[in-house]
Amino acid sequence: MSTAPATALAWAAADPYAAALRAGRGPLFLRRCDGWLLPLEVERWCARADAVDRDVLDRCEGAVLDVGCGPGRLVAELAARGRVVLGIDVSEAAVDQTVRLGGQALRRSVFEPLPGEGRWDTVLLMDGNIGIGGDPRALLDRVAELLRPGGLLIAETAPVDIDERAQVRVVDLTDPYGADDPFPWARLGTPALLRYARDWTRAGQWTAGGRCFTALRSRSRRIPSSSAEPPKRTAVISSQRARNTSAGRPVADR
Repeated sequence: MSTAPATALAWAAADPYAAALRAGRGPLFLRRCDGWLLPLEVERWCARADAVDRDVLDRCEGAVLDVGCGPGRLVAELAARGRVVLGIDVSEAAVDQTVRLGGQALRRSVFEPLPGEGRWDTVLLMDGNIGIGGDPRALLDRVAELLRPGGLLIAETAPVDIDERAQVRVVDLTDPYGADDPFPWARLGTPALLRYARDWTRAGQWTAGGRCFTALRSRSRRIPSSSAEPPKRTAVISSQRARNTSAGRPVADR
């Protein structure tokens, strides 16, 4: 199984992040070691799913795993639609918020053992979460382990052509330097993601509301038919396979 640097879990200990999620507002930033600040969209993350989000969710197939679910707007929206969905996040505050909204979530890193490995129909990497762990190729390899053969990954990319890896801290205006250890993060535009995804099949890309998205399918592989079952019931996952509510809607480019 893929592994991630231990410093990736520094996000879980970032008190400004937890405080911002509980308050439902920022300002909050990722701060690079050179002092450059990337604003984080806390208010949007803490709101209900918007029209752009709902369009992405319309494209999801079967059982959905939301990696880095944050305060749970996407998990809650899918749950309200009757879909099988699980969020994971390393932040206790994020998991608590997701559950409070009516979603199901685990406090766990994507690089740790997860329920339903190899049987998820769709994995989401929204809100810049393609940057988790600071190594996009390792993250893509891990997502491929989680998906069923031919499963769907929908990733949100940066709206600029960028391929950046950096050590960052989560900071707010009260402590712009941050007290916690930095952790690895990446920022990718769509061209960079497609370069890393050489073992994937392109399934579409689109922009909406100033945001950019790419859909990829994992390569099919020969596996025993019994392992192609939907994720089994755990403490947080229903055993019933969700129907595809996209009504046959293609993922392809618009």
